[in-house]
Formats: sequence, structure tokens, C-alpha cells
Amino acid sequence: MSEISRLLITNRGEIAVRIAHTAHRLGIETFGIYSDTDQNALHVDTVDTAIYLPGNTLSETYLNAEKIIQVAHENACNAIHPGYGFLAENPQFAQSVLDEELVWIGPTPEQIALLGDKMLAKQAAIDAGVPTVPSTEVQPGEKPPKFDMPVMVKAAAGGGGRGMRIVEKQSELADAIESASREAKSAFGDGRVFVEPYIAHGRHIEVQIIGDSHGNILHLGERECSIQRRNQKIFEEAPSCGITEDVRKVICNGAVALARHVKYENAGTVEFLVNDKEEINFLEVNTRLQVEHPVTESITGLDLVELQIRIASGEQLPIKQEEVTTTGHAIEVRIVAENPAENWMPSIGEIERFQIGEGVRVDSGIREGSQITTDYDSLIAKIIATGQDRQQAIKKLSRALHSTQISGIDTNLSMVLAVLAEHDYQRANTPITYLQEHPEVLQGEELNPDDLNALLLGAVFALEFNEHNNGKVTRFAPSGWRNLRTQGQRQTWESSLEEYCVEYVIEKNQASVLLGAWPEPQEDGSLTEDNRTQFNIRILKQSETEQAIEINNRRQVIHTSVIGETVHTQSRFGTATWSRKPQFILRESEQLGAGPTSPLPGTVIAVNVSEGQIVKEGEVLVVVEAMKMEHKIIATGPATVISVHFQPGESVDTGDLLVSLEQDDNP
Repeated sequence: MSEISRLLITNRGEIAVRIAHTAHRLGIETFGIYSDTDQNALHVDTVDTAIYLPGNTLSETYLNAEKIIQVAHENACNAIHPGYGFLAENPQFAQSVLDEELVWIGPTPEQIALLGDKMLAKQAAIDAGVPTVPSTEVQPGEKPPKFDMPVMVKAAAGGGGRGMRIVEKQSELADAIESASREAKSAFGDGRVFVEPYIAHGRHIEVQIIGDSHGNILHLGERECSIQRRNQKIFEEAPSCGITEDVRKVICNGAVALARHVKYENAGTVEFLVNDKEEINFLEVNTRLQVEHPVTESITGLDLVELQIRIASGEQLPIKQEEVTTTGHAIEVRIVAENPAENWMPSIGEIERFQIGEGVRVDSGIREGSQITTDYDSLIAKIIATGQDRQQAIKKLSRALHSTQISGIDTNLSMVLAVLAEHDYQRANTPITYLQEHPEVLQGEELNPDDLNALLLGAVFALEFNEHNNGKVTRFAPSGWRNLRTQGQRQTWESSLEEYCVEYVIEKNQASVLLGAWPEPQEDGSLTEDNRTQFNIRILKQSETEQAIEINNRRQVIHTSVIGETVHTQSRFGTATWSRKPQFILRESEQLGAGPTSPLPGTVIAVNVSEGQIVKEGEVLVVVEAMKMEHKIIATGPATVISVHFQPGESVDTGDLLVSLEQDDNP
């Protein structure tokens, strides 16, 4: 037995906070680590003591195994919990921890090495009798063998959906292999990839396993994680409503058989693809705690981090398989700093407001004032709802999310609400192709006209309030003051490619607003009929982040974030982003050498063109990596490359011109 007295958590963000909470409940003192970017992060204030790791890169900070072990010794820590990501599945690090006579909270280094290599794990699964499909190792740069399509290209190392590509056509396979290998090399230091048949319209089902050093192994049921973007999960549920009891028995027994075959210790997850024909394909084993572990905890009543700590201390599992029971249904959604409507473009900036609705569990590593950067992944919070059944869980989650306020950055919150209300999701018809088959949900929740108008008016008054308070010339004047009082303020606003015409007059705390196309003069000098809708407004309370207004006697509170001419709005009925169009548009001048710019800060990892090259529409010019994602910059039409401004390995900022192009007007 090795009693853990001081625990070093070698991670950041929500998982570091999560581990610290359980450790504190068990009476264990916690230490954490942080980089320059994280000096004021939530996890730094959650642990008892935080140690600074100097450096500008991950290899100098969260991946600096030697320095981390030194921190453990210098602070008399006798155990290390790696969380997930970073060094969690690094067998060399695990072995170094043990060699330094520290307690490693995780599987053995041998198990991490074996199961962390997806090709070796596949063979182990076959040896253990787990249902699976064959796989073939391939080499980037070489002509790939002929396969029956579709196929999945997968990295042999790592996890988290990185180094994975679904390929529908043989002609696209070579590029997918090269791209997956490059991403895997960058993420895991191992560029090996393999190809296996892809089970179309399958469900991603995974089984939580846990074992101790005394030979006891059991499963804690399954989770379904089929709704994904870029092979990374967004929705996770337990139990799965999309498999039969027979399939459930096969995969749970198979997961335990594989764990017994390798004498598995601590927590892990065995992942499968299952389709409607009940075909089962073993995918991989994650030798760590999963991001989605809270849904298993919610229906079993078990604390997986506590079990991890007790097992690492040498204790036996406190329960037997027949004592594992599940109650109700749990759903977890990942709120990320990305805009689904813009091809999941990451969003960076300061979290101005962070308030989650009631009745749900929240696992997060951020708070108001936190900075979202491109240094790490885009996860903001995991929100988990538990109900007596799936429908109740959906209702509780939807209500909590409608009361959730996150401002300062773009998020997928509205998209998540759209999914929760969508018919197929309500019926648990959620294969891994769900988002491809329901692209409409990426635009976010559809609001009724009254709620949409309220958000628009919230944006109008927020920007008016902001400009009035910051005005150096007109601050003396009443809000909404004009030289010509016969006409109100006229503005045009855009949201989701739609335009909205607004005219308003403000007198003290009263406002009269007209929405709709304003009358236009005809050739005879008369005006077209005025069909605008009039709203009588009382402005109850205003600040830079909140507009409390009464619209035709209905009180509304709109939370707002003003960035330039753009306003992010949110109420308990939905969210929307609005941009005020400029009143005067300068004549566009021809720009020689104009071309695509970087959509966000990041690192150039591939340049596919050279000077003088002629490119076609849709051709990939440059690949930029940020927030653990590859972003392909493509040509919007036929053009000739004039110059390339960045090379692989160089950093770019938002708006940097990547490639100068001369457009071909006669393709």
C-alpha cells in the first residue's frame, strides 16, 4: 500500500480542477503546474500550491517530463496524476515516474505502450476475441493499395480524434494519408498511420473499464459519443439508446476480456463502432480518464478519479461486477470556443461573462476574465444533465443551456441547443454522420420572431449605449440625439446573411423603433407604403454587458458583448450575433496581389503552392494549425500565385496575408 499524501496534477484546465476537487475531498494536498499563459487560470487557484514552468512551448512546460518530475521531488509530492492529454498516455513518462519511486495514477507503462499503439491494440483485441475488422499499415508519399471504400485513415499513436480521416474515394486516399500522418507526427511524435474499413452510419460506443493490481477487472457500462466534429466528440450519453441488449453484452464482455488479456490496471476506455446490422468494429483503447467520464459517474454514482487514486494506492476495487448498477440517463455536451456556422472556426479572446444555468453539473477550467488562446484546445466547459430517462435529461439540459451566458467569444452553444430540439436527436437517431446529415443545426437554434427581434433591439441599444458613453464630441447630447428630429436613427444590421433595417428615436428612457424596409422614393416623388412594424420600448437598465428593455410591455434582459461594429447577444431564449453595416462605403480599389489571409493566429504547417503556379477553385494553398486543429486555406477561384509569404513552421496572426494571388478573370 502506498498512501498518497501530496498529489502533483500534471495538467491544466477543467481536468486539473476536476482531479483537485476529488483529491481535496479525500484529504490529499494538491500541487499543480502552469505556464505563462495560465498564470491566472482557474486550475492554478484550485490546487493548494501551483508551480510555474518557464518556457514558451509545450515541450518546455506541460510536456517537460524531466522538469515535472523535478517539481514533484522539490515539493515532496509522492504521486502524479496526468489527467488526459499531454503526458497521460506517454509510457516513457509513466516509467520515469515509477523509476523515481513516485506513485503513477494510471495504467502500467507496458499497458500504455501496448494499447496506445492502435495496431498492437488491434492485435491484442483479436487475441482476446474482441469483434473487429482488419487494418493495413500505409506509408505517406507512397501509392496506397486499393481498398473498398469508404475507409478510415487512423494514426497508430495518440487519441482525441487527431490523425484521423474518413475517405470516400480512392483518388483522395493518398492526400488523406499524408495529412493524417503529418497531424499525428505533430501531435504525438509518431507519424505512422493505417487504413481500415469504415462502418458507415455506425455509432461510436465506448465501454468504461477499470482494474486493480489484484487482478479484479470490471466494466461500468457504455457511453455513446456519436455526434462529433472532426472526429472529436461534442455530445456524450450514458447509456446508449442505439444498441440492443445483445450488442451491449458483446461489447461490455469484450472490453473486459481485452482488459483481462493485458492484466489492465486503473481506468481506461475501450471504443467501438456499431451499425444497425450489429456489425462491431473495435477501434482503440484510451489508457486514461476520458473527457466524457462524468456521464458514467452520473448514472453509476461512482467517482472515477477516487477509484483511480485508490487503485494506484494499492487498494482493491470496492465493488464487484454484479454490484455495479445504473440509474437514469446522463447527457454531456462540450461547449467549445468555435463557430460551427463558419466551419468550426476557433474563437479567441477574453471570457467576459460565464454563467451556466441551474440543475446541471459543470466541469470547467475557465471563469470570467479567462483568456482563450490558440495555445490549447477550444474546450470551455462540459455541461452534464441527468434525468430519470433520456427525455428528462434533454429537457433539463436544454433549460440550463437557455439560461447559460457566455460572452466575449464565439461558442457552439446555439448549435447545441439546435441539436437538442432536432427531431432525429429526440428519437436517438444519432449515427456518427449526424452532423453531415443535419447541416442546418450548425446555424444554431431557430428563434421565433419575437425573441429574434428582442436580440436585435438589444444589439442596437448596446452599441448606441457604448458609442454614447465613449463619444468625445457628442457625449453632451441626449442618447439618440440628431440634428434633424423629424427622422430617427437609421441603421442596417446583418445576422446570418440577412439584413434588418432599423429606425429609432430615443427620448430619455423611452424609445420608438420601426423594423423593416423603410419607404423609398418613387419617380414621381412619392414614397412606397410604410409597412414597418413599430415597437414601443422602455429602457429599464443599461450597461456595457446588459440591456434590460421592455418591448410592448414585455420585459427582456439581453446580455451583450460589443466588439467594434459587432454585437453578440444572448437571452434565455437564444443567441445571435449582429453586425451594423457602415453608412458610407468607400469605393473598392483594385488590390494587386490580394489573396487569402489567416483566419486566426497559428502556425503554418504546410504550403502547397509556389510562385508562378496556377491554382483552381477549391485547391488547398496553405494549412494553418491552431487549437489542435488543421485549417485548410483554399483558393476561391482560378488564379496565379504571385508570392508566398510564409513557410512551414512560421507563426501567423489573424489577417496576415498568406499568399498573393492574381485572379484569373477568364477561367
